[in-house]
Amino acid sequence: MEKKKISTSLKFTILALVLIAIFCFALTPKTLQNDTFYTIKIGEHISKNGINMKDPFSWHEDLAYTYPHWSYDVITYFIYNTFGMTGIYVTTCILSIILGISVYFVNTKLAKNQIFSFIITIGVMYLLKSYIAARAQLFTFILFVWTIYFIEKFLDTKKRRYVIGLIIIPFIIANFHLAVFPFYFVLYLPYIAEYFIAILAELLIYKKINILILKLKIKIANKNGKKDEVNKLKDKLEKLDEKVDKIKVKRSKELQNPYKIKIVKRDNVKWLILIMIICLFTGLLTPLGTTPYTYLIKTMQGNTTQNINEHLPMTLAKDNNIMCTLIIFLALLIFTKVKIRLSDLFMLGGLCYLMLATKRQVTMFALICSVILNGFLMQVSEIYFKNDIKKLKKVTRIIGIVMISIFTIYLSYDIGKNKFDDSYIDESQYPVKACDYIIENIDLGNSRFYNEYNYGSYMIFRGIPVFIDSRADLYAPEFSGKKDDIFTDFIETSNISKFYGDTFEKYQITHVITYKNSKMNMIIKKTEGDKYKELYSDDHFIIYERNNK
Repeated sequence: MEKKKISTSLKFTILALVLIAIFCFALTPKTLQNDTFYTIKIGEHISKNGINMKDPFSWHEDLAYTYPHWSYDVITYFIYNTFGMTGIYVTTCILSIILGISVYFVNTKLAKNQIFSFIITIGVMYLLKSYIAARAQLFTFILFVWTIYFIEKFLDTKKRRYVIGLIIIPFIIANFHLAVFPFYFVLYLPYIAEYFIAILAELLIYKKINILILKLKIKIANKNGKKDEVNKLKDKLEKLDEKVDKIKVKRSKELQNPYKIKIVKRDNVKWLILIMIICLFTGLLTPLGTTPYTYLIKTMQGNTTQNINEHLPMTLAKDNNIMCTLIIFLALLIFTKVKIRLSDLFMLGGLCYLMLATKRQVTMFALICSVILNGFLMQVSEIYFKNDIKKLKKVTRIIGIVMISIFTIYLSYDIGKNKFDDSYIDESQYPVKACDYIIENIDLGNSRFYNEYNYGSYMIFRGIPVFIDSRADLYAPEFSGKKDDIFTDFIETSNISKFYGDTFEKYQITHVITYKNSKMNMIIKKTEGDKYKELYSDDHFIIYERNNK
């Protein structure tokens, strides 16, 4: 019987892994995202020149650059240099599959249910589909999933191998994607908060403070020779001890069967705190100095996050997937008998707040809270459907597996059916032919191009110095070391709140490349044709030479 169970479990695991791999492959876009282009060039620059903390790709002079994911950049460059764009696409597919398998594995190990873990994994990857790209964040998603696994297993077992994993992960993050280095420590906070609240609850509920006060009063009364008062205080202390014993028994029962929130005092948390303190120093194990500790602070001081779409607050009404996910969490908590650990409540609430404050944090919410949702579903099945599941298990096992397989394969096909017709570079978004023209006809050593944010990285990839690109922090004074706020000048110019002519004059622009349907191009066409000579035009982009006379 045991062998049969193991065999069935293994078969389902193999099937689940194959289906997850197919689904993750379908989700991975073939068309590259703008950050990938500058990643390749930075990796090339580092491999040839090392890290000098200066930007080599903008025509702005002496901009300080932090190289926030230098290791990932170098690896991406070597993949591109060896296998081309296909290599980057295949690598992204592999990382996407590893992420999906990691979510499944961590859920099965922590929640002990294969079917729920599989369904949740498909849901998590679907929520993340907009964030699956050849960027460093895809690698760190995998690391954060394993962080939760290592924390939970360490608290349960205190084994050293989980400690090693917890120390290695922040070191990798500091070198692969240091922008999220502080977030690693956020994952520790719910466990630590629960531990201290459990200690505080003991102090308050057991009235240890009152006991200490009474003992102190007895000591003072003895010194003053007040025997009658001492006897009264001793009687009071005995009664309080009896009361405390009753409260302890009651509290013990409440902890075993709380109404909704379980407060668990796990003694290994004190060692987890020590591990977190050790991990804090891993940020120094980079060639970037103290950047892992200062990067986020500088980012928050500037205005780049207020003008980049993925950093803006989430509007729930516009995101049906997240709305449905939150409704599921609330419905399970409110209308069922499921109980939630205090640490999970903190994690769920904290990540929900971060997600609503910054929409890109939907990734962390989906990845980390998947384990919490899995736990809820396990409780629901045990409370309400335990007997029914046992009866239906044998009958529905094969049918269920077939249905899951058909649904996953159909969904994968529907998502990925058109992607093979896509090209690696979308010429409607990136000026491929315009860059060909620039390289063949314009002296780059004596020109200063004004370009837009979204395709600046592609121009870098083609070897054309830029006004701005998607490395937003580089162009903010908090990072650049310059008085001029290049990023703000671009934002104000692009939305016409600042006259583009003033910006061009300030930065001595010689050439302009812009989208054909941009506001700037429409104004130049209608009002300032004599000041701008059209050099090139295609279906999507136009290039002007500026007359500075």
